[in-house]
Amino acid sequence: MRCPQSLYCDWYKFRAMKAGEQIALVFPGQGSQRKGMAQDFYDSEQCARSAFEEASEACGLDLAAICFEHDERLALTEFAQPAILTAEIAMARALGERHGLSARYFGGHSLGEYTALVAADALPLGVAARLVRARGRLMQNAVEPGRGRMLAVLSRDLNLEGVLGCLDGLNVVVANDNSPDQVVLSGLANDTRVAEARIAEQLGAKPFKAIELHVSAPFHSPLMAGIEDEFEALLYDAGGIDSAAARTVTSNFTGRLHSGNRDELIAALRGQLSGRVRWRENMSVLTAACPRIVEVGPAATLKGFFKGAGTHISAVTSVESAAKTLE
Repeated sequence: MRCPQSLYCDWYKFRAMKAGEQIALVFPGQGSQRKGMAQDFYDSEQCARSAFEEASEACGLDLAAICFEHDERLALTEFAQPAILTAEIAMARALGERHGLSARYFGGHSLGEYTALVAADALPLGVAARLVRARGRLMQNAVEPGRGRMLAVLSRDLNLEGVLGCLDGLNVVVANDNSPDQVVLSGLANDTRVAEARIAEQLGAKPFKAIELHVSAPFHSPLMAGIEDEFEALLYDAGGIDSAAARTVTSNFTGRLHSGNRDELIAALRGQLSGRVRWRENMSVLTAACPRIVEVGPAATLKGFFKGAGTHISAVTSVESAAKTLE
């Protein structure tokens, strides 16, 4: 028999979740996609099906087919981005319907920031689906295939300044500052190999891993700067943006919450294309604001980053995991 104190804690957490005042929702980005993502939510909740229908109509794709069938487009940035965003929103809406899950603050990693903006009612789903399809197309075509490369570097207690020092004179940047134990490099392919060798030399005997990411271009690097003007124009033309609602969403570009100013929101989304994803700062903002954080997405990509930063979070990747996590 469980002790009364344990039962009280469970009740308190459930009440906080229902009130939506103590929870932050976070959403992973590209790389988290998988065949069948959100299909169990789609099959069981009308609101999830409606989300797929709304986004599919808006961006001119059958997103359910891309997500649920064996579709090679799921590996292509232009199609993966609207598919991931839609799957995550379908999941979040179904969790709201079935479990009463709501949140006070939101965050998302790279593409996931757009999911967070939709979840916070700062962007309509249809508008976001069109934007991220265009974003994916522009990013995919910004650099010739094979010219760029992204590399995850993992080691205990990485020194960011030390890593940055290894990049001097190279067309390589820290694209993602993910956690105390992981950064991602992005830039010209040969330069990333030089950077990898320099980091290995700097770390000496300290264990580390370097993992090449299978992406179509060097995202979040200056090599993306050429697409910023075109994407900014699309952002200004997009209707339905509620910049005030974005004040509950963390910005990858600044590391802080969005200010609520429309021009600053658009500038941050523009800058995110070629700028560093300051995810470690995003995590600090969210954990300071909320005692409970729930990741919603096709894979629990962000859970490890929070763990590396010393924070435990819950992750929902399926109907089954939602039942275990939220009930």
